[in-house]
Amino acid sequence: MKWYLKAAQQGLASAQFNLGNMYNNGHGVTQDYAEAVKWYRKAAEQGDAAAQNTLGNMYQKGQGVVQDYIQAHKWLNLAAARGKGKNREESVEVRDLVASQMTPADISEAQHLAHEWTPDEKCP
Repeated sequence: MKWYLKAAQQGLASAQFNLGNMYNNGHGVTQDYAEAVKWYRKAAEQGDAAAQNTLGNMYQKGQGVVQDYIQAHKWLNLAAARGKGKNREESVEVRDLVASQMTPADISEAQHLAHEWTPDEKCP
């Protein structure tokens, strides 16, 4: 935990993602979805596809954040564009499930947000 936190605070996306997993699953720390979202978002903002996928799932389920299908779709769309193999397929599947619960205007907004998104160099 100590080393992941140190690396995550220095902006290392993989450490931020792993720290998010620890909080999400309660491994070595008390389970805290809001804290997990905080770390997933930092990694996702740097372009980490796994973090984008997980953040999209958190928005879809309303875990640690207010349920928001537009944000879920945005992050899942970004993850699908960057992911590979099974991870990409999962992102597409969940994104399409989310889209089935959205209006066309909401889907358009989510797609616009994904299109306009650019990664941060580092997000400490």
